[in-house]
Amino acid sequence: MFRVVLLVSLPALLLSASGQATQDRSKADADLMRKKLATIVARGEQKPAQKPEQKTAQKPSPLRTTFTDREANAYFKVDGPDFLPPGVESPEVTIDEGGKVSARATVDLDKALKTSVFNPLSWFGGKTEVTAVGVVHGENGKGTLQVERATLSGVSIPKSVLQQVVSYYTRSPEMPNGFNIDEPFELPSKIQSVGTAKGQATVVQQ
Repeated sequence: MFRVVLLVSLPALLLSASGQATQDRSKADADLMRKKLATIVARGEQKPAQKPEQKTAQKPSPLRTTFTDREANAYFKVDGPDFLPPGVESPEVTIDEGGKVSARATVDLDKALKTSVFNPLSWFGGKTEVTAVGVVHGENGKGTLQVERATLSGVSIPKSVLQQVVSYYTRSPEMPNGFNIDEPFELPSKIQSVGTAKGQATVVQQ
């Protein structure tokens, strides 16, 4: 009888152990990403050192911080519920060479803009997967985003429709109209440039 119970339970025990290992790895990756973000923010707030005999402040050596898309996705999964806007769930990013980035998330379109039946967003409803592929450039403290394609529920959409979703979910007192994907933007925390390789990104701060 013990052998029967053991044989029946073994697959479940193995799956449970595998799931626990994945959870532990996700937490470790999220912790690592959190520390790297804290390092980036702290560097952005750091003031140049100045010796008493110097009239001008010394610029610190550039700081390079590299993170992987696995770490970023683990951070979204573990800490995301604390900072993601209501209606945005399960974001994931894939980083590739040359600034190529793919992103996906589940968004609640019932919360987003649906002004009329002529608005393409009115054709969808409830929680819907949105994806976008594009190229991110970061140089001289400025960033740009070039969207190549986007989908809602697997259906290709024009950039204008993606802009509606992005605008709605990025509105803030500082940006009442949300983020404009066509406009250059200031890189935060004194980041001067962003470079990518397969599966990772490196930010350089002065």
